Amino acid sequence: MRIDETVAAIVTGGASGLGRATAAALRAQGAKVSIFDLNAEAGANVASELGVTFCQVDVLSDDSVAAAFEQARAANGQERILVNCAGGGNAIKTVSRDRKTGGVKIFPADAFAWVLMLNTVGTFRCISRAAAGMMTLDLIDGERGVIVNTASAAAQDGQMGQAAYSASKAAVVGMTLPIARDLSGEGIRINTIMPGIFNTPLMMGAPDNVKEALAATVPFPKRFGEPPEYASLALEMIRNGYFNGETVRLDGAIRMPPR
Repeated sequence: MRIDETVAAIVTGGASGLGRATAAALRAQGAKVSIFDLNAEAGANVASELGVTFCQVDVLSDDSVAAAFEQARAANGQERILVNCAGGGNAIKTVSRDRKTGGVKIFPADAFAWVLMLNTVGTFRCISRAAAGMMTLDLIDGERGVIVNTASAAAQDGQMGQAAYSASKAAVVGMTLPIARDLSGEGIRINTIMPGIFNTPLMMGAPDNVKEALAATVPFPKRFGEPPEYASLALEMIRNGYFNGETVRLDGAIRMPPR
């Protein structure tokens, strides 16, 4: 898929981190970009800085997502590119003991379900909405559109307390190939990136000693990934017409330890 001023793109989670870097990279290639994000202030600031359209959206809501796609299409036309970076998680062990009382605590099922709804269902909600729109487009160079998802290295080697997060990201990995097959007859490709430890706003807020210890666990290079490195891979997945149904780790060869 070519990336130029004739192509519209949507990036979810585009107000920060991996999504912001991807929106910037797409815009640098001339694409008409809309960013989806729940944070209205950050989204408006990034939109002004990058020259993109901001749509406030909650990926947990069908109505919110539908309205955001309508707004983005009114501004830029039907998108041919969707990059899903919206998501989040929590850190709760399946069961644990209270340090003071010794009482047993259980990971609340509703807290587990929330992470799956956000990362898995939220991603799928945007995929299906975008794919439906892409199906209305004419073929260009044999294809109508491209979708890139964000999973995590935790999908394969989640740490303690990451049962919900790992399950949600493993589900994104697991649905990539079936969706690629579902969309194959329509000329729409889909791939997924599994980032390792990246220098995102959440990670930047950690204490220096914690960041140094984490960076030391990466075999090479011994540092965090940078968001433009994620964006570079996302753009390659978009451009390369034979890249389809794949999930790729981007992690400096790290394999996460238990904790």
